[in-house]
Amino acid sequence: MESACFDKQRAMSVWLCTFVKPNNWLQMSGLDLPIPFPTRLHSALIPYKYQLQHPKKLQTKPTSSNSSFTSQTKIMASLIFFSFWIASFVAATSAGNFYQDFDITWGDGRGKILNNGDLLTLSLDKASGSGFQSKNEFLFGKIDMQLKLVPGNSAGTATAYYLSSKGSTWDEIDFEFLGNLSGDPYILHTNVFSQGKGNREEQFYLWFDPTADFHTYSILWNPQRIIFSVDDTPIREFKNMESMGVAYPKNQAMRIYSSLWNADDWATRGGLVKTDWSQAPFTASYRNFNANACVWSNGASSCTSTKNSSNAWLLQELDSANQEKLKWVQKNYMIYNYCGDTKRFPGGLPKECNSGF
Repeated sequence: MESACFDKQRAMSVWLCTFVKPNNWLQMSGLDLPIPFPTRLHSALIPYKYQLQHPKKLQTKPTSSNSSFTSQTKIMASLIFFSFWIASFVAATSAGNFYQDFDITWGDGRGKILNNGDLLTLSLDKASGSGFQSKNEFLFGKIDMQLKLVPGNSAGTATAYYLSSKGSTWDEIDFEFLGNLSGDPYILHTNVFSQGKGNREEQFYLWFDPTADFHTYSILWNPQRIIFSVDDTPIREFKNMESMGVAYPKNQAMRIYSSLWNADDWATRGGLVKTDWSQAPFTASYRNFNANACVWSNGASSCTSTKNSSNAWLLQELDSANQEKLKWVQKNYMIYNYCGDTKRFPGGLPKECNSGF
């Protein structure tokens, strides 16, 4: 991979995964090795600012007080008004257009926007991977994207989909999908950075084949919590624990990024399985992007009130049903939790791990 696709500042120690059971369940090996994490190419930003449009209620006034304006007519008028209002709301929250919302930032043509902006694909071959970023920056939001991952033998490849700010003390919220040999499951790797500090990895298997069809991967980010979800099922919650001295990403606007790149020095079985370039090009696909979010532009947010019903996500938390879903995923599909890795933190687990959250 091109040298530009690595960020040496993000080299960090992680606990490698090795297959140690016949059923291919992963266990952490206990080897603490420096792993170069990729740069997701934060450079060459193209300024493009616009505000998210919010639904507006249509105002209708009768042109006269004629008593022949019957109750049936009033009902029809109300139905027409309601249908226009619903149409306005759907238009404001429906899936975006990739031409409008994103820029292909690297890959020399390996990233493509297709189907009149409804589909985006990233490809990887031996010469280079590819990536894209959002035109807008956001400070809090509910971000949804449907992905279909690299099928077949994807060993050595990594697909990253995440939010990130810039600078040496950046904030970041990560989904990363680590490829594997045909028949073995993908690993979904998550992480949260605040003030340039990460080391908050949780890893999961998925309960479906993420290469067979599109699935929705969501990040809810508000001032109180970050919730990672897959097909509306929460898999991880990271709460704001600033009262305990734990930094929380809340002051830096972030763009959406994604990239597909060669990570065969660490991604599959700790780098033991290399990328099979005879299978290239590797391709991941994206569709149905939606951002119900606060756009950050010129030092101001597009969100002016949390009382607006369209901004209800700013106060959203997990209800009892979703708390049960979260427990189900973590019991059955979580394969690594940094808060349980006492070997990695011999001086004591991070503060948030002892908070009971």
